Amino acid sequence: MDLFLSITAIMNTTNKPRVKEFIIEGFSDVREIQLALFIIFLVMYILTFTQHAAIIIVINLDCHLHTPMYFYLNNLSFLEISYVTVTVPKMLSSLLTRIRTISIHACFSQLYIFFALGSTECFLLTAMAYDRYLAICSPLHYNGIMNKQACSKFAGGCWTAGILSPLIPTIFVFRLPFCGSNIINHFFCDAPPLLKLSCQNINTIEVINFILGSLILLTSLLLTMVSYINIISTILKIPTADGRKKTFSTCASHLIIVSIFYGTTIFTYVRPRTLNALHFNKSVSLVYSVITPMINPLIYSLRNNDIKQALKKAVSFK
Repeated sequence: MDLFLSITAIMNTTNKPRVKEFIIEGFSDVREIQLALFIIFLVMYILTFTQHAAIIIVINLDCHLHTPMYFYLNNLSFLEISYVTVTVPKMLSSLLTRIRTISIHACFSQLYIFFALGSTECFLLTAMAYDRYLAICSPLHYNGIMNKQACSKFAGGCWTAGILSPLIPTIFVFRLPFCGSNIINHFFCDAPPLLKLSCQNINTIEVINFILGSLILLTSLLLTMVSYINIISTILKIPTADGRKKTFSTCASHLIIVSIFYGTTIFTYVRPRTLNALHFNKSVSLVYSVITPMINPLIYSLRNNDIKQALKKAVSFK
């Protein structure tokens, strides 16, 4: 009897028309709201791209910024330009033209690249925290450990691990049959709303995604926190208040970015299934995928005298 039911379920799935493209629901069907959102997101995207591009140019042109900290910041800026470019242009196109369709291959490409970049950012933030740990807790050994070759290896390891991490889960999702509704309740091809559209049991894939997401996010967060516990412990031993303030200011901006990034991503991807709410996830995803990349350069540039001086020099040279 169980065998007959299984065969029947497979036949019913097979007989359903397979989805060849998805419709990304986005935020609203009201035309006036769509145009307002288009302008807002366009301005945010231009600001994000311009700010990060300026940081990359200034760091590469100013020889005083050729240090490990700015080397990682350079990587982070390039990563976040890529991060917003994966999702925002398609969202802008949908808001302006009202064409919300995306092919199944383009959807899974967006899914993979987005998570590859997100994983890379986790590892890169961990490497940046370790860099600050060495600079503050082991200043005498810092230059010997964080030389140019070591920095390149750390950054290369972050990018390699980030690219490889979502490969297997994405393949599993790609092999799922999609034969029912093709409307993705999100503004890009994210895993949770995409899995909801499959006409096959997704429990195993959800467990794999949860374990992998937890492993990447929580492990990198734990290593980052270990670095900062040691940093704070060292700072508290500094006898003068000015010395403590000056030392903490070198890593305060990174700590703010870590808090925002991990707070939103862990809330979205590492939590029980019963707490999932796709409409709420959409809003939270907007924070770490669009808003955070825009405010990160503001945090770094406004709190960092070296970058402000380099920008002034570049402007005055022009």
